[in-house]
Amino acid sequence: MAECTDARDEEMPELSDEEEDEEQWLEEEEEEEEEAAVSCLFCDRSLSSVPATLQHCTAEHHINLVDVIRKHSLDDYGYIKMINFIRSKKCDASCLTGLSDGPLPWESEDFLRPVLQDDPLLQTDPEELCDSQGSGVSACPSSGAGSHDALLQRAQAAEERARQSEEALSRAMDDLHKLKLLAQGLVLNAATGRAGNLGTVAELREDEDEAYFGSYGHYGIHEEMLKDKVRTESYRDFMYRNPDVFRDKVVLDVGCGTGILAMFAARAGAKMVIAVDQSEIIYQAMDIVRANQLEDKITLIKGRIEDISLPVEKVDIIISEWMGYFLLFESMLDSVLYARDLYLADGGSVYPDLCNISLAAVGDTQRHQDRIAFWDDVYGFNMACMKKAVVPEAVVEVVKADSLISEPAVIQTLDCNRVCLSELEFASDFCLKITNTTECTVLW
Repeated sequence: MAECTDARDEEMPELSDEEEDEEQWLEEEEEEEEEAAVSCLFCDRSLSSVPATLQHCTAEHHINLVDVIRKHSLDDYGYIKMINFIRSKKCDASCLTGLSDGPLPWESEDFLRPVLQDDPLLQTDPEELCDSQGSGVSACPSSGAGSHDALLQRAQAAEERARQSEEALSRAMDDLHKLKLLAQGLVLNAATGRAGNLGTVAELREDEDEAYFGSYGHYGIHEEMLKDKVRTESYRDFMYRNPDVFRDKVVLDVGCGTGILAMFAARAGAKMVIAVDQSEIIYQAMDIVRANQLEDKITLIKGRIEDISLPVEKVDIIISEWMGYFLLFESMLDSVLYARDLYLADGGSVYPDLCNISLAAVGDTQRHQDRIAFWDDVYGFNMACMKKAVVPEAVVEVVKADSLISEPAVIQTLDCNRVCLSELEFASDFCLKITNTTECTVLW
């Protein structure tokens, strides 16, 4: 292996396959296992490691936990629930041997809560347990070559998980790239006036759909939205200051993300909140809801609102943070309207209920110079042809108050309880009252 390293190696070091590094890593693993005491599931004994505990359960209590995992095809969540069920109910080993193929006694989400803090059994991968026994590697610790081979296999499994994580990161970056191309295409298509194409979420192609919802599985987007205090606190204050609106109501949150609106609704008095999201963030939302002890009120469902079925026939309130750039750019309102037409009870309401689209004139010659006139002379070359692509492309920016040169004008008002999908594509005449004499460089 080469002795020198570059900056890339320093930022993300590789898992070394050199014998010296491998032996050191294995020694550290052995030391960690020696330090961690594991309490038996069925008696008061403490064992030196997870494998020793499994061997003890087999020898003393006549129950092979790996066989139980395989028989009931337990995934990570099912395995965790089983361990916590046994510890909380203090049941005998015999109760596991007679289980039928029907519903298991640990199906409740309550058993995801650890009974013992830092329980080593909960930190063990059930798939690795099954693989180790299936491949003939002893589940109990041993000295010499057997122990070395078992730990080497674990090291190889860790390298495989690292490889899979790198592949997942690469797919996430591809999703972001696809979303960027999709957004640019929507803007340019709108600029060329393609009639009858609203670019709605329901109409996305499969690859566009994957990119759209995949982008919302990345945490940065949700962090940005949550840190938008004006927007988030507006939702919170509306719900907390109007408890009579939400008390004992069934609420649907379309595109729930981290579940923040659903939790606001639950604390405002809703008797049931159904939160729906297609992206992978729904799994973090489940953990967040449990961490805040709201799982008895909030039900989370993964999927597109157009593709799933709700556990109730009708809801009293629909809430959603669907607004995009220039209100309609994200094209998520169509999903809210679909849910409204299918699930909203008579007398119910969608919130926010009234939305305005406004325009104002901006005079910012420096920004115009930086973005548009810039292409006239780029390092001595004429790239003015780029303006044809740059000018139609929308830019999302914070505008300085002193650059506004007109009063704002409302060009469209949407009543979310009555608007139809066809009304989202519109043309509107408008008039701006200019308040400052200067060059108008952009409409905001």
